[in-house]
Amino acid sequence: MLKSRFRRKRHLEMILSRLAVPPKPKLRWEGYPLDSESAAEVAYIAGWVNHDISGKEVVDLGCGSGILAISAALMGAKRVVAVDIDSNAVRTARLNAETVNASIEFIIGDIECVRGPFDTTIMNPPFGSWTKGADIKFLKKAIEISDVIYSLHKRSNPVREYLKRKINELGGEITGIYEIDILIPRLFSFHRKKRYLVKADLYRILKVKS
Repeated sequence: MLKSRFRRKRHLEMILSRLAVPPKPKLRWEGYPLDSESAAEVAYIAGWVNHDISGKEVVDLGCGSGILAISAALMGAKRVVAVDIDSNAVRTARLNAETVNASIEFIIGDIECVRGPFDTTIMNPPFGSWTKGADIKFLKKAIEISDVIYSLHKRSNPVREYLKRKINELGGEITGIYEIDILIPRLFSFHRKKRYLVKADLYRILKVKS
């Protein structure tokens, strides 16, 4: 069973490696793309480890290239909605979905325009490095509209403690934290290296039922 899952994960990674990166990402929106390996790992954890993708209604908040939304569609989600405020990113995401024949509903706009309910949110939100509180805005919306959330955040002990407190305040419960390393290509003028390794945590969060 594990070998079968591994083969499916590798196959998904190969498909995702064909996707394009949005041109001219906006720094103020922290539009850092996910590489195919880390995106496949997120999808593997959400879909094959925890069974939160297949047959589910899934939303990707801040979809960027669409890589997570496309992963969910390819893994058998019943419905996938992807939203991003960057029209160039959504244009690229649409082309990527067409390239791999993934059925996704795309929305150009702020995440506040999204209405639920959804079974699952899967997202790579801004880390809040450039706009303080941007990550919390995404978490608040995700908990509002979905039952289970998968969200990537910068890995550090202070960030973990902060998010544990904030997620609890927002009505969520963390049921798992998975360490994932993300490779980010050189995107902005201040980048000097060809690639950067970012250590991240993938949080699995359940909405606390009242």
